[in-house]
Amino acid sequence: MVDFRETLAGPREPLVGFSLKTTRSLRTSRAVAGDSVSPFPDTATTGKFSDPMDEVSLNSEPVYDDEGDEFEIEGDCAMTEYVGQTGIIQNPLPPAVGMEFESYEDVYYFYNCYAKEQGFGVRVSNTWYRKSKERYRGKLSCSSAGFKKKSEANRPRPETRTGCPAMIKFRLMETKRWRIIEVELEHNHLISPTSGKFYKSHKTLGLGTKRPLQSDVAEEVQTIRLFRTVIIDADGDGNADVDEGEFGNNVDHSNQLRFKEGDAQAVHNYFCSSQLMNPNFFYSIDLNEKGCLRNVFWADARSRVAYGYFGDVVAIDTTCLTFKYEVPLVSFIGVNHHGHRVLLGCGLVAGETIESYIWLFRAWLTCMLGRPPQTIITAQCRTLQASVADVFPRASHCLCLSLIMQKIPEKLGGLLEFEAIKVALSRAVYYSLRADEFEATWEDMIQHFGIGDHKWLQALYEDRKRWVPAYLKDIFLAGMFPNQQNEVVTPFFDGYLHRHTPLKEFFDKYDQALRTSQQEEALADLESRNSRFVLKPRYYFEFQLEKLYTNDIFKKFQREVEGIYSCFSTRQIHADGRIITYMVKEHVEVEENRRETRDYEVSFDTSEMEVFCVCGLFNFKGYLCRHALTVLNQNGMEEIPPQYILSRWRKDTKRTYVLDHGCSGIDINNPVHRYDHLYRCVVQVVEEARKSQDRYKDAIQALDEILNKVHLIEDHPV
Repeated sequence: MVDFRETLAGPREPLVGFSLKTTRSLRTSRAVAGDSVSPFPDTATTGKFSDPMDEVSLNSEPVYDDEGDEFEIEGDCAMTEYVGQTGIIQNPLPPAVGMEFESYEDVYYFYNCYAKEQGFGVRVSNTWYRKSKERYRGKLSCSSAGFKKKSEANRPRPETRTGCPAMIKFRLMETKRWRIIEVELEHNHLISPTSGKFYKSHKTLGLGTKRPLQSDVAEEVQTIRLFRTVIIDADGDGNADVDEGEFGNNVDHSNQLRFKEGDAQAVHNYFCSSQLMNPNFFYSIDLNEKGCLRNVFWADARSRVAYGYFGDVVAIDTTCLTFKYEVPLVSFIGVNHHGHRVLLGCGLVAGETIESYIWLFRAWLTCMLGRPPQTIITAQCRTLQASVADVFPRASHCLCLSLIMQKIPEKLGGLLEFEAIKVALSRAVYYSLRADEFEATWEDMIQHFGIGDHKWLQALYEDRKRWVPAYLKDIFLAGMFPNQQNEVVTPFFDGYLHRHTPLKEFFDKYDQALRTSQQEEALADLESRNSRFVLKPRYYFEFQLEKLYTNDIFKKFQREVEGIYSCFSTRQIHADGRIITYMVKEHVEVEENRRETRDYEVSFDTSEMEVFCVCGLFNFKGYLCRHALTVLNQNGMEEIPPQYILSRWRKDTKRTYVLDHGCSGIDINNPVHRYDHLYRCVVQVVEEARKSQDRYKDAIQALDEILNKVHLIEDHPV
């Protein structure tokens, strides 16, 4: 066992008088030249960025309970308080969603200490029990919550309650710990810790019962063991109450990364050097209760900027976990303006658990300043699906079709008529234009081969709306979803990372892959700006997009223009006001040396100039299909409407991979601020100067002049 904390930062002194365990101690850390603070923190603190725009709370999670209420808590809840000799927590910080305790009584004790410090009383509003009489849920409220029942007495007591909403809700988790799931801190009445008002709950600080404390405080300090799960959800729409038990075999109960000799030092060295080279390098670490490394996330500045350009569709690659690589890598992948894959962040996780995935996804979301993608693509995995739903509830979640189809030999290879089933399944998936067509074809296949009880096929059908192309035509996928039969997904680290690549060697491979990706993008940029296609006089669509789109995307669009010639018999079949529906016939190759005629329905809005084809190519790939182009041409339109020319494919869009939060908030007396600001300015010069020899020469000359001037200032201080 490698204790990551001790390996990297030396042993830590324990907190005196307070037993604190961090189930989720997540840090973001940044370092610059001259920093003396270790970038690897101890387990009881949560860090934030120094930049004003980077100050994102790492402890925000709205939780939805059975009653449908919604609350959002934001703030830093680093637990550094101590239990004093009186048995009361001194200076307790506010309760926050995600805090975990060993017992129901500890929750009450903690909230009561907080209440005493703030100047209000506590009462138990509700406690929920199972049939076994085990408590599984509770609600603690301000003593002024609700209202008293009307009394028939001649001299009723005056009303002291105000209907105060302040409260916490908590529940028993699978780990047998109690987690706070909902918090309301605001009161509707005045509270003051100095008012001297007496509250019954403070009399003995009893632990959620009518009984006083059993321990003798004078002899033994009352200790709460508080476990804390740092919740990261800058989007503000999460739900951490996921029952891992229902996912059975997919759960790996590993609680720490399995390091070999030199691995921990390799991670440490890479993070330190990356931060020194780039102040906007981001990483987060997750330590278990023993201080050992459980999960890691990191992203460089280029990845963070690229997400701003290409973060609409993100694939989460867990290939290394599925095939048990020595490096347990999870990659966040996007696609750039050339259609090339770009890296948007990486993580190492201890196991394929909901807990690890949720931590990783929230760390990534925090790194990207809380902006979730529109669409997420993952492998088919119940654990992944639950985690994505938790962290990205508004995103469209698709399952990678090519990965599913690659499993067919493994899952169905033992069936008697495997080859025929494979052909029938592929035809249902790839050639069904509408959902009802797919369902009818699927049912015919199931009945014909008698495979209705096959568990894998049943699971596929249940998830059909996430992976069958016929269901995904309203979701923008930017070419990242392979909807054609011969398309495959190539991993970003293909050729660099293998099953037995050691972790301590991985970071060199990682750098090589990044350099190659950046060089390919720079070369493609140069070719797109300087080279022109020799176009045959076919359609003006080509001349229009050849001037706007990068070469790689334009070549793909050209295939659709060429495909117009395989379309014929375009006829109007329906008109409803400004919307006209056409039927376009096309000769389609369905098998080797066999073609058939297919009908494609295309709707055209003559007022808004909007066109929609049943094949859905625009949302799948990001450019119009041959059927839509045929209809536009028939309606006398020479140019593609502007809404179908996407900025993400344009070559004339200026993209600078420099993370710039502006100059506001720069303190010139602070050497760290000076370093960060100067670094960003110089990187902008580098980005511009590399584009041509003339710019390079001018930049070198200007930098030499600046350096000489700075040296003179240093030699003759004012």
